[in-house]
Amino acid sequence: MSLRNILRAQTANCHAEVDRLFGAFDLANTEQYKTFLRAHARVVPAAENALEDAGIISLLPDWPERKRSHLLFADLSHLGDRLPAPLPPPNLRCEAALWGTLYVLEGSKLGSTLLAKSVPDHLPCSYLTPRGPKGAMRFFMDRLDTSDVADPAAAVSAAHNIFDLFLQAGQLELEAVP
Repeated sequence: MSLRNILRAQTANCHAEVDRLFGAFDLANTEQYKTFLRAHARVVPAAENALEDAGIISLLPDWPERKRSHLLFADLSHLGDRLPAPLPPPNLRCEAALWGTLYVLEGSKLGSTLLAKSVPDHLPCSYLTPRGPKGAMRFFMDRLDTSDVADPAAAVSAAHNIFDLFLQAGQLELEAVP
């Protein structure tokens, strides 16, 4: 079984829970959209930095074009909103953990495309509609499928960790809304 299939099967419940939480935001409402973006800003920059520190460029040479933190920051700035305190970054000790983290971040881009349709034209939407390298998702999936990680459980654990961070961030931001 490929690592992608293992990750899909063993993270389905976490993925569904994150989809439920973030799918409940009304992205046509400016305040809810800001809350949604702030929740992502608690996770994505720290995760991207952790991936860089762990040497992601050796697995994905087009990594710099895949990053979305700057788009997230630009959207929040355009909305006149603040950057929240980030959650602790994931601890990426092995190649498998990088793949698990990437699986969640790259997969979120697919969901973002659907969510972007809910954002009115007058609101910034660069984070949800990134312009990555052509064929980037296929390239990522091919690399994931051909990865030869010794410990798929470490990839699953890392993916669970990122999903949990998104859940925690979403809940923190929702609790802060008056």
